[in-house]
Amino acid sequence: MSSSTRSIDASRRPVTVPQIASSKVRAGSEPLVMVTAYDAPSSRVADEAGVDMILVGDSLAMVVLGYDDTLQVTVADMAHHVAAVARANPSALVIGDMPWMSYHVSPAETVRNAAELIRAGAGCVKLEGGAKRVGMVEAIVDAEIPVMGHIGLTPQSLHAMGGFKVQGRESQAALQLVADAKALQHAGCFAIVIEGVPGEVAAMITDALDIPTIGIGAGPRCDGQVLVMHDLLGIEDRMAPKFVRRYADVKAVSVEAVSAYADDVRTGAFPSSEESYHLNAEQAEAMALYGNLPIGD
Repeated sequence: MSSSTRSIDASRRPVTVPQIASSKVRAGSEPLVMVTAYDAPSSRVADEAGVDMILVGDSLAMVVLGYDDTLQVTVADMAHHVAAVARANPSALVIGDMPWMSYHVSPAETVRNAAELIRAGAGCVKLEGGAKRVGMVEAIVDAEIPVMGHIGLTPQSLHAMGGFKVQGRESQAALQLVADAKALQHAGCFAIVIEGVPGEVAAMITDALDIPTIGIGAGPRCDGQVLVMHDLLGIEDRMAPKFVRRYADVKAVSVEAVSAYADDVRTGAFPSSEESYHLNAEQAEAMALYGNLPIGD
């Protein structure tokens, strides 16, 4: 594809919200690439790989902090990790995920919590839910903080949904997702994540919007895709959703490397003389002489 149709400048200038907002595949833009990151090293990896957006997702709870779901992380947790990602100074747009109960109580509290993520280094925030979140989206946008929406399988609603289940399989539910997406766009969202819905439904939503859609488990006809870093690298291997493609087996390589290190320590092969510091000849001679002195002299 020619550079004139790229939604993101190949020179790696900082990616902006307006650039993302105008990136529609049907208008000739390249599909957008988003990946999660939670610290400075993974931020550098994502940015050097040339992704357009880095999502500091509340998936932090499960893949980094060891919880069983995303409901345990707080605004303080998210701000801590947003700051770590931002310190790597990526050119990719950094998106701070608003955790559960950070945008459910009042517009004023919602704006304060969004501002915490922006102060930490995010360029925008993401929140889950459809039409029922319009008031909160409008409040954040009124504060001049860009908002990315998230519909379909919304992990923060797992109890209401009865678990991590594909959404929009029935026609009425599919039409409601289209209505939700339109409501979020009207409220000011610059892009919308669609998670865990049939590909045909995601395509319908994408066609209905002027802003881009980012799919995860939503088929190939969105305006972009997002995956969790730990899933695509194979760092997390306890579960493998259908939509995950593993591009590496980093956990297996890491276990092999640490095991080899442990073996070398136990056999005395590590550290070697070359991996150790030494006295110069004069100091070594002096120390040898000192070591031969009788105790007490």
